[in-house]
Amino acid sequence: METRRVTVEVYGLVQGVGFRASCARRARALGLGGWVRNRADGAVLAVFEGDGAAVAEMLAWCRSGPSFARVEHVDVDEETPTGEGTFAVR
Repeated sequence: METRRVTVEVYGLVQGVGFRASCARRARALGLGGWVRNRADGAVLAVFEGDGAAVAEMLAWCRSGPSFARVEHVDVDEETPTGEGTFAVR
């Protein structure tokens, strides 16, 4: 199993639409560690760590988000895994 860690910035209409809660549910269901939080500029910032295939699935989800979100673009930065095992909403 390849462990992967990414930081993701999601831009568009992503606050006030249930993005963080939906993101956390999906990440936990996939067994990922990390966190998600709103940023002051209207974007959502998240970190996902775990199985590479699960991280890829989470990134695909972030490109559309929950039904009321309107994702404009997503920036992804690869990082060195730190062993984060739980997922939190900040």
